[in-house]
Amino acid sequence: MKLNEQRRSSLKKIAFAVTGIFGFGVAKAAERTPSKKVVGTVVEDQNIPLFSGAVKHGNTLYVAGKGAHFEGDIKAHTDHVLKELEKELVRNGSSMEQVLKVNVYLADLADYKGMNEVYRGRFGDSPPVRTTVATYGGVPGNSLVEMDCIAAVNS
Repeated sequence: MKLNEQRRSSLKKIAFAVTGIFGFGVAKAAERTPSKKVVGTVVEDQNIPLFSGAVKHGNTLYVAGKGAHFEGDIKAHTDHVLKELEKELVRNGSSMEQVLKVNVYLADLADYKGMNEVYRGRFGDSPPVRTTVATYGGVPGNSLVEMDCIAAVNS
């Protein structure tokens, strides 16, 4: 019986030490981790937040999808969307040249070439990585294209 009590006591000491070490590490990491900050508009649906237009976390900016909700062709829609992305980037201390990743959603894959004609060169000499997909059922709001991005932010 005494041996079991000694084992339990030893295990409790080890568990306490491990918890203390890891707990301290987690607390220190939490102190260093910047919190997210909504920096764009919050879109609400029936007074319930649906999504944020942009969120800054540390030196990274995440910009929600921008679309073009007017009559026009893929080139006009792409130009509008890129200008809207740029406005959000500049407003939050970034730029097109600091964009790291872009997601492009096309209502019709047949518009890929036209979208690329307008997209080319808009991010400087070193374009960001990009994913382009055609959406099933179209882009919300009848836009021919929607784009979101992730960008570095000036310190």
